[in-house]
Amino acid sequence: MAKGTDAMTTAPDTGQAVLTANPSRHAYPPAAHPIVRIHLLGPMRATSYLGEDVLPRPKKARAALGYLCLAFGARVPRVRVASMLWDRVSEAQARTSFRQVVSELTSAMGCLSPELISTGRATIRFNTDACWVDALALMESSQSDRARSDLAVLCGGELLEGMDDVSEQFGQWLAQERIRFKERLKPSLDLVLQQTDRSRFDPNQLAGVARRLISIDPTHEGASRALMRALAKLGQREQALREYERCREALMKAFHVKPSIESERLYEAMRALWARKTTGNASASSAKPPRINPEIHRPLPGRQRLRVGVLPFDPTDSENERNIAFSLSHDIAAALARFRWFDVITPASMLDKPLANLLSQDVFQHQQLDYAIDGVVKKYRGHYHIDVWLLDLTRCTRPVWSDRFRLKTGELHQLNEMVISRVVASIDPVIIFIEGEPRRRKRYGATGLLFLAIPLLYSMERHKYQQAGELIEQAVGIEPDNAMALTWSAYWHLWNAGQCWTPDLEAALLKAENLCLRAMDLDPDNSEALGIYAHTLAWKKDFDRALYFFDRSLRLNPNLAYIWALSAPTYCYIGKPEEALRRLSRYRDLAPFDPYFGFFENAYAMAYMFKGDYGRAVVVGRRVVKTVPDFINGYKPLIASLGHLGRRDEAAPYVKKLLSLEPDFSVEKFGETYPFKLAEDRETYCDGLRLAGVPKR
Repeated sequence: MAKGTDAMTTAPDTGQAVLTANPSRHAYPPAAHPIVRIHLLGPMRATSYLGEDVLPRPKKARAALGYLCLAFGARVPRVRVASMLWDRVSEAQARTSFRQVVSELTSAMGCLSPELISTGRATIRFNTDACWVDALALMESSQSDRARSDLAVLCGGELLEGMDDVSEQFGQWLAQERIRFKERLKPSLDLVLQQTDRSRFDPNQLAGVARRLISIDPTHEGASRALMRALAKLGQREQALREYERCREALMKAFHVKPSIESERLYEAMRALWARKTTGNASASSAKPPRINPEIHRPLPGRQRLRVGVLPFDPTDSENERNIAFSLSHDIAAALARFRWFDVITPASMLDKPLANLLSQDVFQHQQLDYAIDGVVKKYRGHYHIDVWLLDLTRCTRPVWSDRFRLKTGELHQLNEMVISRVVASIDPVIIFIEGEPRRRKRYGATGLLFLAIPLLYSMERHKYQQAGELIEQAVGIEPDNAMALTWSAYWHLWNAGQCWTPDLEAALLKAENLCLRAMDLDPDNSEALGIYAHTLAWKKDFDRALYFFDRSLRLNPNLAYIWALSAPTYCYIGKPEEALRRLSRYRDLAPFDPYFGFFENAYAMAYMFKGDYGRAVVVGRRVVKTVPDFINGYKPLIASLGHLGRRDEAAPYVKKLLSLEPDFSVEKFGETYPFKLAEDRETYCDGLRLAGVPKR
């Protein structure tokens, strides 16, 4: 049997059947929460759930990864991949070179490699079930029509683009794979096109599916007519007529035939219609634009949740910008949907732009939006310029947050990391902060009470903190099965214990733990509940489980900025301040304008103190106690750092303030209750407190 063809063999090391890559034979269930997203269509990309680029640099390592992905998670013989990639050397030399490729793959995947790559003496397997792979997802028949049409637009380009010259045998195999891929994809897209091409179609969606079909079959007249209709609805008249000419030339070149009567009739009808419209342009140009009513918010009776709409982003004219704009708006909506505070209305539900039309009385009341996210994508001098706004629509339309991003045209693999993650991570705390304003309208039941409680909680002022607790309890009373209310109740009990406002620390931690467990039972994918539960475990010195649940939380929602910050102290407790600082850097990247940064900045002071960088710990610690003066744990790393620097006099007022907040605080009590893992860290911290003048007992 020729190398590189599809076959089933027996793995020498396992005795199990080994399947080679053939997309027509396997099912692919995309992971609900993939740890890596891999793009095989167009320029190859691989990004971890942490936003890191995990694509190996050497071309043959990337080719091997593509081959293994197209095996749908099956084991494949190592010798087959090796001989395909190195078809002009001896078998022994090919095996040696392949070992280096496996090493490159393992290194690129980093800490995720044990979950993704499994090797035996004679076989290798890549775990596609833990990943999202564009080509496999696009072929998955169980996907909804909407999902497949979205993918059709987003996943453009040739399969393993630019990999034809890896080797002669690999090129032959790849040519066959591309044929099979298109054969399987075409009927699927035909069905999606029929479902999308209806009276109230989304023109951007329809155009994307049609273009994808045309890229597979340039003579597909149904796709060509659908694209013409979509372009016409988008107002792109000349492009619609040019599409007819393109299709006519493709048919003539391939089959020496003219377009069908149906295509010709559509073309002639469009020409005639636009000729009539051109005559009336003068009178139409004097018409006034639609007036937007500034008082258009009319909450539906009984509605209990905020609604955030993501508008279809505006691109410039080129198809590439249209695809990026489409991808951005849909990916932002998908990422926002992981947050539990609001319902997200996707771009496909938002009809057509411009914004003035969207915010007209009838359309807005139909959507019932509280906030909208809008954006523009432009390409200029080798860069994409992306502007994003968050609009508050509740009284009158006003921008409440905006940011601008700049991305090189060759860095599209960083779109999620550099744009999408930062947008959604910034928007979540901004909405929570705005909704927590005391004069904000009263609405939305339990969720509204939680919004009011959050700023009171982060103040760490005792009377405000107690008010926050009462509001949270009211929320739980209104909706006992509201996972977010239970989660924030746990969070309140956790910090209530941290502030020494409870007589029984263990009972308070147990209460917080049980509330988190109930929230997780109600909503297993609630990343906030998982993260707060992890923090309670860290305080109980159950560090391994704490790290496990932090990891689970951030896999479910890697854009939840405050959980990144909340995980940093745990890494201090276990003696890894460098990792704590890395996590804090991620938090800051995601939410540079977090309204509660002053509170979370204390984790920086902790990390610097554990690291022995006492000067920085003092600088940060001073800011923390100035911003949140009643936060007890804000004083401790500051005081210990001043002690190690021999600045006891400077520490004295901070010690006095700490003792006024926690009268029975002592070095001995701190050493017994603080969750240190390493004895040397306990000794260092306690020495700093003692040198600063904190009572020993």
